Amino acid sequence: MTQPAIADKKPAVLELEPGTYYWCRCGQSQNQPFCDGAHQGTEFTPLAWEQTEKKKVALCNCKYTSNPPYCDGTHSQL
Repeated sequence: MTQPAIADKKPAVLELEPGTYYWCRCGQSQNQPFCDGAHQGTEFTPLAWEQTEKKKVALCNCKYTSNPPYCDGTHSQL
């Protein structure tokens, strides 16, 4: 399996409105941490998730979290 690119070694801390979001798994998106279709032609697909309430979240940018799309601190070990 191909490894994702590390987009950043710190999370994207954002306040998100309720809705459906698509988290980039490949690390190539120019719209981190969200998918922009850069994975086309690779084995990666975005992760869709539903944000049910307005909330501040820390989304993983290193792509190695054990709890996608949320940061679990794995970036500190890369």
